[in-house]
Amino acid sequence: MIEVTRLDGKSYWINPHQIENMEKNPDLTLTLLSGKKVVVRETPEEVIERIVAYRRRIGINQEL
Repeated sequence: MIEVTRLDGKSYWINPHQIENMEKNPDLTLTLLSGKKVVVRETPEEVIERIVAYRRRIGINQEL
């Protein structure tokens, strides 16, 4: 799981394997495979860094 921050400042943990896409306009919206959308404060680069770090922790060294 990776930690993201909702616009109201609350922490939220999501499974990065469930992220289908990210869209920035101007806030970052994560669309999950279920169709649920989560708007977060982080930049796309921060989310990608967290996904890469998570995948390394679980032994997946594949680059995104």
